[in-house]
Amino acid sequence: MSVHEPTTLLTDYLLCAAAAIFAARLWRTHRMWALAFAFTAAASLFGGTYHGFAPILGALTEVVLWKATVLSVGLASCFLLAGASRRLAGFAVVKFVAYASWMITHDDFSWVILDYGITLLLVGIALRRNGWVLGSIGVSVLAALVQQQGLTLHANFNHNDLYHVVQLVALWLLYRGGLVARQAGVTT
Repeated sequence: MSVHEPTTLLTDYLLCAAAAIFAARLWRTHRMWALAFAFTAAASLFGGTYHGFAPILGALTEVVLWKATVLSVGLASCFLLAGASRRLAGFAVVKFVAYASWMITHDDFSWVILDYGITLLLVGIALRRNGWVLGSIGVSVLAALVQQQGLTLHANFNHNDLYHVVQLVALWLLYRGGLVARQAGVTT
């Protein structure tokens, strides 16, 4: 069995490993953000498997892996928003239900970016004094632009690969922001 998109699989799995480590490190002190990182890890695992193997495994597997990917990102977004402010927790759940309902019949990654962008905007407002979080938001915007513009560096390093590498930096910044938020008393 050969891998369909090996670099995308590798960069997605790298994101998975980093997100899982960040989730474990935040688990005791910032449970909601730990869950956000855990679902980011799941999304990266499903997404990497989708890019690497789904075309080989068959049409049904491809659909299941993609839906698992986008719904996991939606759950990550939900927990990130709920963890940024208790006042936003109810909205985060409603937003996830609307997003999941939409994504059941839609596949385009731009919807994932839109949902996550709304979350980042609200998290940025709620945690506007947290420079790590604001930095993460800026890098995430850059990553989304890279992905949506189809920017590639090499034939074997496409826009998804570059998106993953840039998003890895954003995840680290967000993790650091979670540590600062924890110290500031945001420990949902």
